[in-house]
Amino acid sequence: MFQSSGNLEVLAILFQRYMDLLYGVCLKYMPDSESAKDAVMQVFEELVQKLPKHEVENFKSWLYALAKNYCLMQLRTPKNLKTTEFNPDSVQSAEEMHLQGVNLKEENLQKMERCLDTLSREQRDTVKLFYLQNKCYKEIADITGLDWNKVRSYIQNGRRNLRICMEKVEEESSLLKIKT
Repeated sequence: MFQSSGNLEVLAILFQRYMDLLYGVCLKYMPDSESAKDAVMQVFEELVQKLPKHEVENFKSWLYALAKNYCLMQLRTPKNLKTTEFNPDSVQSAEEMHLQGVNLKEENLQKMERCLDTLSREQRDTVKLFYLQNKCYKEIADITGLDWNKVRSYIQNGRRNLRICMEKVEEESSLLKIKT
């Protein structure tokens, strides 16, 4: 009805039915309740703009996805990145950091290289292109000949599998250190 009439009151009534659901979704992603409340109101503004442009069959599901995507985009924006000044004199020197002969960065890189080899070829190739060569999904699709959605899927699954593998390797190395 809103799509044909453009009546905001109709949309507001419909939106109000789902405000609790949206607040719960936003609370799941946002750092605090105030941010979640703000996000719900911003979702309404996005709804006013996007609803006329979309053919929506299941409003509740579509609204849920809109709220989730809004929150994720807010978390990804640079304004949410915080920088802190520090005194370089208070930072440990390289010698102090490697007192026990363990170079943590090198150790993590070795774990990552080992775990990259456990991924499927498609996951490994797309993850390397995306993270190590800073290629976008479209560029990766052009390079590999894969569909854009497949590229996205391989990167997401590859990243998850890489994280799981690295956590497992870390757990195993911790157990070895305890035994020795």
